[in-house]
Amino acid sequence: QVQLVESGGGLVQPGGSLTLSCAASDRTSINYVMGWFRQAPGKEREFVATIARGGVTTYYPDSVKGRFTITRDNIKNTAYLQMNSLKPEDTAVYYCAARRGTYISTLANEYEYWGQGTQVTVSS
Repeated sequence: QVQLVESGGGLVQPGGSLTLSCAASDRTSINYVMGWFRQAPGKEREFVATIARGGVTTYYPDSVKGRFTITRDNIKNTAYLQMNSLKPEDTAVYYCAARRGTYISTLANEYEYWGQGTQVTVSS
């Protein structure tokens, strides 16, 4: 079973940047598609980004496209989410997730493993 630990959340002003990290306990993390999701109070969990095992293919929803970048380092067993031009509506708990298989996915129920989440607050 893979354990995922997120870090890097915090308070940032609108227009600012943050980088989230997701460290995987499994040294064969290259076997997993990685994703980031977020959940704001009173809202459903929302897809943010996903990256294929090799790190080439990525996908984002329109709400973050051009502002967020997902990357991975399979040697360090770590995935990252670089967030730029942050907006108050980006405020949420951000979760890292992993799924076995070949294809990327935007669906939370297709990810088998989840981190505990890290809070991101965008406010002046």
